[in-house]
Amino acid sequence: MPKIVSVSTVLPPHEVKQEQAVELTRSLFSQRFKDIERLLKVFQNGDIEKRDVCMPIEWYGQAHDFEERNELYIHHAVNLGVDAVKACLQNPRTLEKPVDPSEIDAIFFISSTGISTPSIDARIMNLIPFRDDTRRIPIWGLGCAGGAAGVSRAFEYCKAFPKSNVLVLSVEFCSLTFQKDDYSKSNLVGVSLFSDGVACALITGDQSEITVNRTVPAIIGTTSKLMPASEDVMGWDIKNNGLYVVFSKSIPAIITNWLGPSSMSS
Repeated sequence: MPKIVSVSTVLPPHEVKQEQAVELTRSLFSQRFKDIERLLKVFQNGDIEKRDVCMPIEWYGQAHDFEERNELYIHHAVNLGVDAVKACLQNPRTLEKPVDPSEIDAIFFISSTGISTPSIDARIMNLIPFRDDTRRIPIWGLGCAGGAAGVSRAFEYCKAFPKSNVLVLSVEFCSLTFQKDDYSKSNLVGVSLFSDGVACALITGDQSEITVNRTVPAIIGTTSKLMPASEDVMGWDIKNNGLYVVFSKSIPAIITNWLGPSSMSS
């Protein structure tokens, strides 16, 4: 079975305490919601103490167009993505020795919070000496499930090519999509939950020559499940100023009543 032989995470440079996020949200939303204090309890209910974001907190209280947001997305995705890939390939906690980039056969790049063509993985390949025949598989638009889907696709790749070594790089900068003039409850809930981060995993096939110095998890299997006519549950509305969050109040019920039983039956 394919194995996850190394992982890394990289955080962006600015830390925001949950109390700071509450104050920013109060200052932006209080004129539109008479019951703002009741709504702000969602920050407490999330049990989140702090988050790390790409920009200083003052930036989020200012107006920004789609072009500026997306340029920041590309900049941070490339820089932090390079850091995550290097940390994953040089992880002494699980790898017997550092993995040379030339040993990587495919890169799955996962993201939903910005747009880049050429894709971010191509830009990273200009900065790290991967082979020029390394397969690139950018996957956009899967949202919260993107990282899991990327691992699933890497698993299938390694099953088909058991000598392969595959990177899954997931980049999400939810804070760069924040719309200070979006007074929907979806936006308020999104602010209370989401932030920024980058993660990378190295997955190897059964005949890979990469060796580890400890027991690592194997991927037993994967599955997929589509909920029909669920476009209004979670996603983006794309407007002139960027991405506007779609976040249905039915999500907890869907997870409990549909996704849970579906996962157990798969």
